[in-house]
Amino acid sequence: MRELKEEEDEQQEQPVYEIALVFPKRGEGVIEDNEGSCDAMEVLVNEFKNVGFLVEIVPGLAHEFIKLAAPLEVIGKAAAELQIRKRTNIGMDLAFEWDQIKAFARQADGSLFSWCERYHCYQHMLSRIVNKSKAAVSLQYDRKNFSWEPWEPLLQRLEKESILKKVYPLHDERKKKSLLRSWALNWWDFTAQPIDDIYLYFGTKIAIYFAFLGMYTRWLLFPAALGIVLRIVDFGSLEFLVLPVFFICIISWAVFFFQFWKRKNYALLARWKISYTVGTGPGYKVFGMDMNSRQHPLEFEKKLEADNVKEKEAYQRDEWTGRLKRIRNDAIVILSIICLQLPFELAYAHLYEKVGSDIIKFGLTAVYLVILQYFTRIGGKVSADLIKNENIENKEYRADSLVYKLFGLYFMQTYIGVFYHALLHRNILTLRKVLIQRLIVSEVFENLLENSLPYFKYSYKKFGAVRYKKKHDKGSSAGKVKVTSRVEKEYLKSAYSASIGGELEDGLFDDFLELALQFGMIMMFACAFPLTFAFAVINNIMEIRTDALKLLVIHKRPVPRAAATIGAWLNIFQFLIVMSICTNCALLVCLYDVEGNWKLEPGLAAILVIEHILLLIKFGFSRIIPEEPAWVRESRVKNATHAQDVSRELLRSISGGENKMSHLEQRE
Repeated sequence: MRELKEEEDEQQEQPVYEIALVFPKRGEGVIEDNEGSCDAMEVLVNEFKNVGFLVEIVPGLAHEFIKLAAPLEVIGKAAAELQIRKRTNIGMDLAFEWDQIKAFARQADGSLFSWCERYHCYQHMLSRIVNKSKAAVSLQYDRKNFSWEPWEPLLQRLEKESILKKVYPLHDERKKKSLLRSWALNWWDFTAQPIDDIYLYFGTKIAIYFAFLGMYTRWLLFPAALGIVLRIVDFGSLEFLVLPVFFICIISWAVFFFQFWKRKNYALLARWKISYTVGTGPGYKVFGMDMNSRQHPLEFEKKLEADNVKEKEAYQRDEWTGRLKRIRNDAIVILSIICLQLPFELAYAHLYEKVGSDIIKFGLTAVYLVILQYFTRIGGKVSADLIKNENIENKEYRADSLVYKLFGLYFMQTYIGVFYHALLHRNILTLRKVLIQRLIVSEVFENLLENSLPYFKYSYKKFGAVRYKKKHDKGSSAGKVKVTSRVEKEYLKSAYSASIGGELEDGLFDDFLELALQFGMIMMFACAFPLTFAFAVINNIMEIRTDALKLLVIHKRPVPRAAATIGAWLNIFQFLIVMSICTNCALLVCLYDVEGNWKLEPGLAAILVIEHILLLIKFGFSRIIPEEPAWVRESRVKNATHAQDVSRELLRSISGGENKMSHLEQRE
């Protein structure tokens, strides 16, 4: 049995081409002009082989490609050099050592390293390719000559010379097809997803998103069923109590959902053997060390020693300067929203209310959406520039700061018109029309847009590659010229990037933003139209499959990002719950105060009491339900205790060795 298991593990650890490099097509019949110049492609391939890569050169229509794979031993030694901390079979997290490979736990699929760990190893091995000679090396590529200086990274030099176009991850076709069957095309299980397989293939951040989306969709079934019951059942004399009871149930549901999501988040990290501390903020730290940076404790200790040399005044100056810059930037964004965006949003909402023709309303909405695209782009660029001046060293802090600023823009765009119809005009019928329009038309349009645009871009790039081939190869017929290699097809696909730019966030920004805006829409106006929850369920079931197809088929394989939670979005969801308490209480006032006098009659006073009770529920239940499951906490404490015992044994052995050495020195 053991031999069979070892054979299966070896088969699963067979090298797979996971990294590709893109170079411009060289002209045929190129003659080396300079004597002593080496072909850059040959030098690069030899360097790859010296590092331990398996190399395959693939010619394309307009580019040349190099595919890289690495045997397990090569990846393992790179992981040991990086001192990647991995879970051992006894439950402790220790720096990986290739000689002690059997001591480290394997992934759920039998592989030793996750995709995120392998990607970091690939990056490390690529960065190690430097000119170790004392003299510069003359290189040539397609009649272009340049020098490779001593200790200069070769890939960096090729990028400067515009020879290396791109380095990107490749899809594993075997695992990709398996995920297509069990996930993207599996329509029978509406919310079921192979989360473990998603984690192993895409990394932690994407797996956490789909785990959140699946759980959120399942939990939405309760308020959706409740909203349908309210719509079809006649409660007679108890009709006036229906909406307040529904309101209380919805807020309680939201509070419970996020508390149980935190518990699930802890359980997932424990199951994936990830030693992150779950938190709502960025920079998830364990014992003061930022785990996103994958910094080894010895390096962290050296950094602490260096930091302690600085004076206290310098620390305080940097701290308060950074805080003042963040306050200034936040104020700029808030004032811009109030002075620029708010009047525009109110003008659109007012015109929409006054215009009687549906055709004119449709045209007005189209113009409004086009202008919003420019507003969002300008806001994203301004926010990104402001964040660069905040002196935030941690990349996750910078990303979360950008998320908060941009969500403020989207919040105003999405909800200010709805607030106008609900609270100022108190027109519930128009409010319901706007909600249906936003939940059905807008979300369907956005799904079509985000999936069709990448396909059109891919088709255009493929057409350009075919045209390039026809131009430079006049002897081939039109029917024979087509993209055949998988590596070139993946290169022509668009990257999974955020609409605000890919420096700080990937495509999950847009996916999380869509969920957050939907959550705010159905929660803040739940009493006006309870059926919105049913629309949200249908949309999310479609969203799971379309997002899966988008990642597996439409886009390149994303670069893995380390993330322990949904980050800043959890704070945004919590903020929307508090906002929904206030807005729904105002809606109940509008619904029950028919005369519009806003008098504190017994019914309206009861609504104010409900508001305070729900705020108490929001902040009270979050303390009653523990965020960390008992079994996860027990396992963590047990591992920590075991680690202390092992550390003591190591200290005893070290101290014992030192005593023996000192005793021998005394005898000598």
